[in-house]
Amino acid sequence: MTADTLHFPVPSTLGSIDSYITATHRFPLLSAEEETELGRRLRDHGDVDAARKLVLSHLRLVVAVARGYLGYGLPHADLIQEGNIGLMKAVKRFDPERGVRLVSFAIHWIKAEIHEFILRNWRLVRVATTKAQRKLFFNLRSLKKDLGSMSASEVASVADTLKVSQIDVREMETRLYGHDIALEPQTENEDESFAPIAYLAAPNAEPTQQIEQKAHERLLTEGLQTALATLDPRSRHIVEARWLNDENPATLHDLAAIYSISAERVRQIEVKAMQKMRGALTA
Repeated sequence: MTADTLHFPVPSTLGSIDSYITATHRFPLLSAEEETELGRRLRDHGDVDAARKLVLSHLRLVVAVARGYLGYGLPHADLIQEGNIGLMKAVKRFDPERGVRLVSFAIHWIKAEIHEFILRNWRLVRVATTKAQRKLFFNLRSLKKDLGSMSASEVASVADTLKVSQIDVREMETRLYGHDIALEPQTENEDESFAPIAYLAAPNAEPTQQIEQKAHERLLTEGLQTALATLDPRSRHIVEARWLNDENPATLHDLAAIYSISAERVRQIEVKAMQKMRGALTA
């Protein structure tokens, strides 16, 4: 049977993950010759049908790989979906002339996509960002001998096996077996609940910040009034009309019309008044 005569049934709407898994086993497996022929058609001619057959024949592989990651508490369907993305990437990059079966090549891409998905969604805070942390994240569970904390010898053994530092091993153990804690109370009766948010310092609660804030407020009230008192009536009116009237601040031309002077003269008076106020504020 050649790749052209292969029959790939496409199932109708699937109602559950079990139906999908069953459907993946209906697609025929490819021989090495059929796989090579389809790979060449995709590589040389961009044959979409060849790519489809390569993908469909390996869907059962994705299901099997995804099943191995169910212990992370994420939906099997989501793991399979991410694995399918990895499979499609592998098919796109598959070189039939290397003499390597697609299953061997694709498993790397399938696991890589599933790993990324787990790392993005397993916790609110990402638990693994470096290469060493990723290696520990996906291997530490199987290397631990029991559920208790690891002894110094166990830490050294894991670090040697995975070629990472003992500090990384200790840190990942803490991350894996810790839990996300809600900041807000999780019960309706807040008086009976104790959440971390109750122990967080309020913004600007540090004593020196409070002193600084009070001094600033005093400067804006008492200090401003003292500074304005140093001005002559016309200068004070110009400053108040220009800067202290939030609803309808006056323009230079508005004030020029009131005092029968030029707008430039109003600007000069304003600048001189502001300089005088700064001196009073810093005195």
